[in-house]
Amino acid sequence: MFADITGAGLLLLFLFTALFFSQAVRIFREYERGVVFTLGRFSKVKGPGLVILIPGIQKAVRVDLRTVVLEVPTQDVISRDNVSVSVSAVVYFRVVDPEKAIIQVMDFLNATSQLAQTMLRSVLGKHQLDDMLAEREKLNMDIQHALDVQTDSWGIKVSNVEIKQVDLTESMIRAIARQAEAERERRAKVIHAEGELQASEKLYQAAKILAQEPQAILLRYLETLTVIGADKNTTVVFPLPMDLVTPFLAKVAALGGKTPA
Repeated sequence: MFADITGAGLLLLFLFTALFFSQAVRIFREYERGVVFTLGRFSKVKGPGLVILIPGIQKAVRVDLRTVVLEVPTQDVISRDNVSVSVSAVVYFRVVDPEKAIIQVMDFLNATSQLAQTMLRSVLGKHQLDDMLAEREKLNMDIQHALDVQTDSWGIKVSNVEIKQVDLTESMIRAIARQAEAERERRAKVIHAEGELQASEKLYQAAKILAQEPQAILLRYLETLTVIGADKNTTVVFPLPMDLVTPFLAKVAALGGKTPA
């Protein structure tokens, strides 16, 4: 009888000890911390490693310190130039102060997600569509800074924000294509006009040089005849320079219009 009572007592003692250690012992990994509360009041942040708690008096809330990758659902944004687009993004953040992350906000994951959606619409709504398409790096920094300021009181550090995709309507895509085509045509016309201007300037300079040297005009004339003769033409028209005809006409005028013998 006594032996049975002793065995039962040892069994109860063993169960009590096991229950005590299950409630009192916590093991936190290297990337985890425990926010300890004593009788409902914040005590300290413990970990990593083995942490001993007083069952029934102390409780610990486990907090993960690793970087969290949070996908922001697609948001409908109206840009500054009244263009409706759908934007999705990714936010990278981590807990740097476990005490604030547990005490200052009820659910820091959900709170950060909701804040990221609001900031995404707010920041992008201040920019035009061209900025969303061409200056994503700047927009990422603006959103990251705005989020970081708000989450600092929660003990959360937003390290990076990346805009994943900007979706446009079909009509807007066609309008952008027409705009790009018009821009290419404008550049082509400008380049052609600049080429014409440079060519006219060069021709003007060449004309001034040839006007100063009559022999140069004659050489140019002979060169032109050489080029014409190189082609297999059936009919060749020889332009007659006025410099060659002028002395002859002057002599005819001196003789009174009579052709010399």
